[in-house]
Amino acid sequence: MKVPIFRASVPKSHPLLIHSLSSALPLTDEASKKKRLLSCCASSELNPVRPELTFCVGTHLIPHPNKVEKGGEDAFFVSSYNGGIIAVADGVSGWAEQDVDPSLFPKELMANVSCLLGDEEGNNNPQILIGKAHAATSSTGSATVIVAMLERNGILKIANVGDCGLKVIREGKINFSTSPQEHYFDCPYQLSSESVSQTYLDAMVSSIELMEGDTIVTGSDGLFDNVFDHEIVSALAGYRDVAEAAKALANLASNHSLDSNFDSPYSMEARSRGFEAPLWKKILGMKLTGGKPDDITVIVGQVVSL
Repeated sequence: MKVPIFRASVPKSHPLLIHSLSSALPLTDEASKKKRLLSCCASSELNPVRPELTFCVGTHLIPHPNKVEKGGEDAFFVSSYNGGIIAVADGVSGWAEQDVDPSLFPKELMANVSCLLGDEEGNNNPQILIGKAHAATSSTGSATVIVAMLERNGILKIANVGDCGLKVIREGKINFSTSPQEHYFDCPYQLSSESVSQTYLDAMVSSIELMEGDTIVTGSDGLFDNVFDHEIVSALAGYRDVAEAAKALANLASNHSLDSNFDSPYSMEARSRGFEAPLWKKILGMKLTGGKPDDITVIVGQVVSL
């Protein structure tokens, strides 16, 4: 369970809108195609024009076993705007102890990311977009969040607060990974309704130049706490369809999360921080193991040329 940093009052209710796509294949109009064709014809062999890039996206969400009825506390947003935008927000479950629905804040945050896409200042800056979406969110609660924006020239800009993550797989290897931010174990940085919390200024900002054929895996910590990098790479190798790949990764994470004998990334990190196995396991000479039951959001994006 993620720990909220601050206590809060009962939230107001708000109509929420979540934008998501099970798959997205942005198409271009004929005029754009002709324009690119003419551009290619005008270029020389010594100065080839780099193709414009976008995502083909597949998504899958599996709620925590105890939160299936309400759909879990993760929210995500996918858009074909510009080269493509991927965003995930993971509600901090500890707010339930204050009679606050932890799903409201991340849902509204993602709805605001959607509404602010046309904003001039945040158009090409995921950190600013996070800040404006946070400022517009009035639900009580908190969430970790990641926003990734692909420009058509292939530059992927990323801003993340907390432990949602993104990995780039190129030629069967992890080429890039974001790093989680935390106050202490299981208490990540988070955007909150409270006046004193992390803000967009605390976001870890990065960028990477993508290539056609790269695969992007974005998700909540429910994925990365339960699945190792090598498992992500192996799972992706078995699928050409991004929606099927996202589903396979989510199912793998879910199975690991419920396996008390699986030595997960989460249990390995817990041991490294000094956490120990229950007494009965110690008596049997067993170590602290097991996955972490959680909401699991997986977004797989294949980089393709327009």
